[in-house]
Amino acid sequence: MLPGRERMNWRVVVLSAALLGAAGWWWASRVAGTHGDASATAAVVESHLTACTLPPRVAALDPPRQTPAPASLAGFRRSDASLTPLAGFSIDARVLSRRDYRSDREARYAPTDLALGWGRMRDDAVLGRLTISQSARWYRYRYSGEPPIPQAEIDRSAANMHMIPGSDAIADALADVKSGERVRIDGWLVEARTPDGWRWRSSTTRDDTGAGACEVVYVCAITRL
Repeated sequence: MLPGRERMNWRVVVLSAALLGAAGWWWASRVAGTHGDASATAAVVESHLTACTLPPRVAALDPPRQTPAPASLAGFRRSDASLTPLAGFSIDARVLSRRDYRSDREARYAPTDLALGWGRMRDDAVLGRLTISQSARWYRYRYSGEPPIPQAEIDRSAANMHMIPGSDAIADALADVKSGERVRIDGWLVEARTPDGWRWRSSTTRDDTGAGACEVVYVCAITRL
């Protein structure tokens, strides 16, 4: 009986290998069709992280795109805050710095701030001349001697942004973002209000500086590029 059992086992192994090979080919063909290029992979990631309707999207490497919020767009909620959309917001930028917060009131809604740069504020030659830091919900830069590019251009090409994650998956993705990376973020600039009268309103221009100049972004999708 042993030789017969050995032959039967051999046939089972061959059949199993054939079935596994066919299954592997079928799965590989599906994966190739879905993930055949980097843009398809990014689309899958974004589809997984999308938590709300997306605004019109910025073209790759362009300055941030801001669009009117449709009148039909309902507001959002985060903890006890009502979030009113002020404008659509889509940005493809370099992360100049990141800072997490836990103790201030805003941390209940936006636990992470990202200082983001676009245009020449992506360039290593420019950033190598700047010292960038974040604290107390502010972003600061310093340089020695002459600025690497005109200071007005620095101010127009970088901003500190308060990130309100639209879902747990987006919160996890934001937690993984590192300084120096390129990211794409799509969502809405919002004003947050709570029943006790507390209010937190986003800037809606990239030209302002100082108090109130930060963007408050309700993040619907994020991709690390």
